[in-house]
Amino acid sequence: MWKPNQAGNQTPSTPEPARPGAAGTTSATTFDTPRPTTAGVPGATATGEQATIGKSLVIKGELTGSESLYIDGKVEGAITLPGNRVTVGRNGQVAANISAREIVVLGKVRGNCQASDRVDIRSEGSLTGDVIAARISIEDGAFFKGGIDIRKPGANEAPKAGTPAAETKPEPVGAQS
Repeated sequence: MWKPNQAGNQTPSTPEPARPGAAGTTSATTFDTPRPTTAGVPGATATGEQATIGKSLVIKGELTGSESLYIDGKVEGAITLPGNRVTVGRNGQVAANISAREIVVLGKVRGNCQASDRVDIRSEGSLTGDVIAARISIEDGAFFKGGIDIRKPGANEAPKAGTPAAETKPEPVGAQS
């Protein structure tokens, strides 16, 4: 059951992580740092740390770590943050494969996404690539082009090429055994 931590107009859906100096904020609460509370967020770091890549930053290479990440700039390469959340902000442009516990897309992502928990594509988000996750949410108005592979938690490993599991084709929906 969702319980609000403070009074205000909040919804039980996953809120967008706080950003310093966010224009158009309708909430009466102002955050000085991009560190949202982690109460009730499974897998979040105990300190509530979240790294932020700002609008003017461009990163090319591999990102790894053990804290959540908010991307509002440009990233090219690979992002691997197991057990944490990767949020691509409205200004974010990512050309990378992303592997994390949770992936939230508000900007543009070009690459495959693998999440141990869920992938959430918000209404203003765009994802071009394949998704492997236990759960996926695509809001009305979002853009998605690619394949979806829903896997139970703990089944993160993809079948290796040449194995029987990789060569079997799924039955069409509605097919009877």
